[in-house]
Amino acid sequence: MLKKTLFAAATAVFATLAAGVAHAEPAKPECIAPAKPGGGFDLTCKLAQSGLQDGGLLKAPMRVTYMPGGIGAVAYNTVIANRPAEAGTIVAFSGGSFLNLAIGKFGKYNENDVKWLAAVGADYGAIIVRADAPFQSLKDLIEATRANPGKVVYGAGGSVGSQDWMKSALIAREAGVNHKNMRYVAFEGGGEAMAALMGGHVQAYSGDASEVLGHLKGGRIKVLAILAPERLKGELADIPTAMEQGYNVDWTITRGFYVGPKVADADYQWWLQAFDTMMATPEFDKLREERGLFPYHLTGDALTAYVQKEVARYRELAAEFGLTAQ
Repeated sequence: MLKKTLFAAATAVFATLAAGVAHAEPAKPECIAPAKPGGGFDLTCKLAQSGLQDGGLLKAPMRVTYMPGGIGAVAYNTVIANRPAEAGTIVAFSGGSFLNLAIGKFGKYNENDVKWLAAVGADYGAIIVRADAPFQSLKDLIEATRANPGKVVYGAGGSVGSQDWMKSALIAREAGVNHKNMRYVAFEGGGEAMAALMGGHVQAYSGDASEVLGHLKGGRIKVLAILAPERLKGELADIPTAMEQGYNVDWTITRGFYVGPKVADADYQWWLQAFDTMMATPEFDKLREERGLFPYHLTGDALTAYVQKEVARYRELAAEFGLTAQ
């Protein structure tokens, strides 16, 4: 059913493109995942691969290649400096890419040095505690942090300056606590952080919404807040956002793609049409949900404006928390 529906959509795209400018479908499409296999960048590329290739929007098979280094920095620099005009190459990004751009971890290049293509899904921060924790709301956790910063230990899968650390630091800020006095324990990943929470080694875990469903069903955790602009739909609809509880904490983790700065406009438009068509189908919604992502659809100019706004916001946060590229 997925292939049949997307093939019909693809036929419509090809007909539309043929009637207008001669947009060029890439002969050798490639998606670069800026990390080792198995992580979020890999997931993002595989999502595009399934949606575009298997559904017939791409006639040629899409290759997924891996370019680890600097949490996206190596791929960003390589595409801009050495492969800027490759029409068939798209590169995966995440909200963490924006943070690294803001801090300066991508070197001399900034957010204006690539062409932002499409955001295809999102995840959101979540503040998680054990089911038997004394905190019944985000306010309870924040008040406890304010009263005794040394007693409430936060943990997550990232070191100081990472996305997960920033979520904890933003909660500390809302409590009026200097982030340098916040107790934070860094783990190798979300699995270790969740295990530490279950073991009572940390009192709060600043993780992601996509991680919590299985644990919620098991009755082992409470989610005090989702760090999203508005409530999520589906199984997490009953969990309030931090904003509706009166705290200005939003951590939206977008996932999507960019292309090199010298990719021809006609080729760029082909990709835009393909992504817009793919994301308009209910079958793609299922593919995205299977990968633990939530609906998020921005392309072209709208995505570019969003990226510029987010990087500017992260620069302000980086300055506030004293973060610089190492």
